Amino acid sequence: MIEPKEISVLTQGGVEKVFILSKFPAIQGREIIAKYPLSAMPKLGDYAVNEETMLKLMAFVAVPTENGTLALTTRGLVDNHFPDWETLARIEMAMMEYNCSFFKGGMVSTFLERITEKIPSVALSILTHLSPVLSKQNKQRSKS
Repeated sequence: MIEPKEISVLTQGGVEKVFILSKFPAIQGREIIAKYPLSAMPKLGDYAVNEETMLKLMAFVAVPTENGTLALTTRGLVDNHFPDWETLARIEMAMMEYNCSFFKGGMVSTFLERITEKIPSVALSILTHLSPVLSKQNKQRSKS
């Protein structure tokens, strides 16, 4: 684990759970940061990619055990150590903040809001550019 950091979070049931966050290695971190935020955006993202990336992210989260720590490297381990989706979401956000300086201090939601605001203008620009191609009428095929 790179620079492990212990944090406590409350579950939906009000139980305090301890998790150990760690920094991502460079290449794995690059993949997670490239895929995770955009794949989570409603109607634009890809849930399967988001879930796959979340599992990669969770491999850098551990729980304390009697024998040291246990990294949450599988879907089963994640399900076994998170009693609800909200606790999992809190740890996901904590990992993004811990690993990305531009997400610190609640800036994750600001970052996603900015992306969401820009999407309509980017989509309009792309559609405007493609409009002549899309509006060309196909020549009628000959029947001979």
